[in-house]
Amino acid sequence: MSNSILVPLLMAHTLAAIIWIGGMFFAYMALRPAASLLEPPQRLTLWDAAFAKFFPWVWLSILTLFITGGGLMTNIKAPFVSVMIILGCIMAAIFVYLYFSPYKKLSSAVEAQNFPAAGEQLAKIRTMVGINLIIGLILAAVATTGRYWLMT
Repeated sequence: MSNSILVPLLMAHTLAAIIWIGGMFFAYMALRPAASLLEPPQRLTLWDAAFAKFFPWVWLSILTLFITGGGLMTNIKAPFVSVMIILGCIMAAIFVYLYFSPYKKLSSAVEAQNFPAAGEQLAKIRTMVGINLIIGLILAAVATTGRYWLMT
């Protein structure tokens, strides 16, 4: 594959990963502790609104990662790429479940002002985002160092 195709694919792939992983890092390490200062109705409403703004970016990131990753795989033949594919698929599966189950339930509960139910769903989301953040950070480490694994 020529550099005129490879460079834009790699750039889009990297930016999509930064958006997704960086968003999770911000949510988990900054927004979560700051939001804990709010009372449950305000905190849960904030989280619902934040997810409504962030999750379309996650969907776009996943789509971009799969499309660009498929293109990049034809050019990069290395064992670490398989690790990236597996971790990326696990992350996407966790997000799809998170989006269609706990997030939808959280959003419905906030709309109905059932804040105890919304809090239960937020706790599930928090756990899944934490897991995905850890996987994402490992994946980023693999992506940036994988080519050097077999060098001596």
